[in-house]
Amino acid sequence: MSVLIATQDWRLRAACRGPQSTVFFPPPRFERKEEKRQRERQAKEICSSCSVLGDCRNHALSRGEQHGIWGGLSENERRSLLDLS
Repeated sequence: MSVLIATQDWRLRAACRGPQSTVFFPPPRFERKEEKRQRERQAKEICSSCSVLGDCRNHALSRGEQHGIWGGLSENERRSLLDLS
């Protein structure tokens, strides 16, 4: 097994895989503030039971992911964490 496959293996076990994955990123159309909050709550609920939440969060923080919910954190929450570092 290559190092890349081994380090990306956590993605195969992520709770966000599958049809519900659309709630993790904004839609291609305008999204009202309340719609965004609801979508993010749904995504974070899925994250809360994920066995690889820490791996996902570390990936997003180390890569500077700018969009979507990663490791139970929104873009703004990740940005705040990085600003504290």
